[in-house]
Amino acid sequence: MNHPLRCQCGTLRGYVSHPERASRGVCYCKDCQAYAHFLGKAGDILDEMGGTDVIATLPKYLTFTQGLGALACMSLTENGLLRWYASCCNTPIGNTRRDFRISFVGLVHTCLEDPSITLESSFGPVRMRVNTGNAKGRPQSMPISTIAAVLRFMKSLIRARLDGSYKCTPFFAPDRGTPVVQPKVLTRSERDRVMNAV
Repeated sequence: MNHPLRCQCGTLRGYVSHPERASRGVCYCKDCQAYAHFLGKAGDILDEMGGTDVIATLPKYLTFTQGLGALACMSLTENGLLRWYASCCNTPIGNTRRDFRISFVGLVHTCLEDPSITLESSFGPVRMRVNTGNAKGRPQSMPISTIAAVLRFMKSLIRARLDGSYKCTPFFAPDRGTPVVQPKVLTRSERDRVMNAV
């Protein structure tokens, strides 16, 4: 069963296949919090402790069906994660590494929320909490399930690298491995502004 994906205004749409193979977690890092402020959506994205609910899956399981022209990309630093979003309404889509051979996308929950199906019914409960030192409070620790989820997902990453399926991605040109849109790298002043908002 596929899980629907859409930006908040409905311009960019798609779906995630094989949701049972994904891993769900919450990230409290300052960069994810700064990204939410960059988009002007901190209230929608972050929980009360500054965490972002993220679904980790392989890019080959993500399909965009309309509105691909609205897909945009930014990065907090020259070598930081690529953070993809819908430019039409600043809905975050997901985060990828710059090297597309590391076949990973962390989808942000706001593009996956749908009245017909819950995140938990598709992707299961939160199994990991990471970067909790940056949380605005004390989130529940989940060391055992976090290790298990990371190891399980690492097997998928290795398999994608070995069988070449890492090239199946909507975010990178498969022949060159370059992003399908030019990432906007924040200037120092832009970065300072969003980091100070955290």
